[in-house]
Amino acid sequence: MQYLPIFAQLNNRPVLLVGAGHVALRKAGTLLKAGARLTVVATYFSDEFKEWQQQGKATLIESRFAPEHIDGHVLVIAATDDDAVNQSVFEAADARNILVNTVDDQPNCSFIFPAIIDRSPILIAISSAGTAPVLARRLREKLEAILPAHLGPLAQLVGSFRDKVKQKISGFAGRRQFWERVFDSSIVREVQANRLDLAQQQLEALLEREIPTQGEVYLVGSGPGDPELLTLKALQLMQQADVVVYDYLVSEPIMQLVRRDAELICVGKKAGAHSVAQEETNNLLVSLALSGKKVCRLKGGDPFIFGRGAEEIEVLLPHKIPFQVVPGITAAAGCAAYAGIALTHRDYAQAVQFVTGHCRKDGVEPDWQSLSRPNQTLVIYMGLMKVEHIQQQLLAAGRAADIPVAVIENGTRADQRVFTGQLSQLATLVAEHQVQSPALLIIGEVVALQQKLNWFGDRPDQQAQQPLTNRI
Repeated sequence: MQYLPIFAQLNNRPVLLVGAGHVALRKAGTLLKAGARLTVVATYFSDEFKEWQQQGKATLIESRFAPEHIDGHVLVIAATDDDAVNQSVFEAADARNILVNTVDDQPNCSFIFPAIIDRSPILIAISSAGTAPVLARRLREKLEAILPAHLGPLAQLVGSFRDKVKQKISGFAGRRQFWERVFDSSIVREVQANRLDLAQQQLEALLEREIPTQGEVYLVGSGPGDPELLTLKALQLMQQADVVVYDYLVSEPIMQLVRRDAELICVGKKAGAHSVAQEETNNLLVSLALSGKKVCRLKGGDPFIFGRGAEEIEVLLPHKIPFQVVPGITAAAGCAAYAGIALTHRDYAQAVQFVTGHCRKDGVEPDWQSLSRPNQTLVIYMGLMKVEHIQQQLLAAGRAADIPVAVIENGTRADQRVFTGQLSQLATLVAEHQVQSPALLIIGEVVALQQKLNWFGDRPDQQAQQPLTNRI
């Protein structure tokens, strides 16, 4: 992180602006809006600056810049069209350990101005660390279009109730859950309709009937790794949870979307080295929920497809713990799509089977004859450790040795790797390329189309298309 994003309280604090051109005029307007006690040094002033001085909003010094002008100020902005003057301002401020911004000269800045979305008292600031201000502006424009104007009045209303809520509800978690209910209630609609008195009455009534907090568990599928594949519901609950209990298969970019102050507990399992027993995870969910916490049980893929989600819900039922289940894009669908493999195709495969490469504890083998039928796609989860056994059993059951296969490592992620070959080469592909978990095995005629349908990442004949959400 190149810059620390902070919001400075400038009300009645002395700020120096050097320059009075068009750029300086914009900076002055922003500083005055923030309540700064503004002094401007320049050799010429426009009517706008003179009017601010007449109104007592700014002090104008008609002079060339001198280092002593900086003394006594908490913030300095250099906004002249003379590089030498701007350099002098930066050096003088920097020598005094005063934060300084030199307009359009990022190396000579100890702070930078972000692109601002103002829904006071809600403020959103966007920065590119000075590298791409036009990109930051375009991002601001997109957010401006989707953030409603009533956010400001809503924030003012709830801000006026903070002390009352603190007195009524003890503990941060309980207060946060109360505010979550407020923002999900009709109070928001009343503010949006400018019925502020009615909104205040409803807020007071909600606070009066506040009941003891009750824990809940959200069983959330995070998909195969690309954060853009998260559902809106998944993201919403990830942001609401007090505690996030997660697996190793949840990608780091997705973990970055979890609420910043949530408690994080890893119960991940790796083949051959289970760090947390499933029973211990089950008990943890019960304990956290009974203590009043909102718990997000975050799983890779889909919680009900080889995710043991049903087992975790079953332990909640005797305790009458409320729960929600949010499906995620399972690895078979996500990784196959990003690898350019259609799991079904009218000319190649009329069926698809999802199986796990882990045999049951009683040693019962899967029905290899069923898995070896032609014109169907076989997707094997967690198959790396037994890849040789899988290859041998499919060949022994009659699957053709030249049937196309694909091995997908880190599917949908930036470091995705895809290797294709024939069934007789499956174990060799895994060994030669040192494939690591998470990885998926796909076996079937549809894999023959992979080179033609591949779109994600580099391909020789064209640039991969970026998702629409990535186009700025």
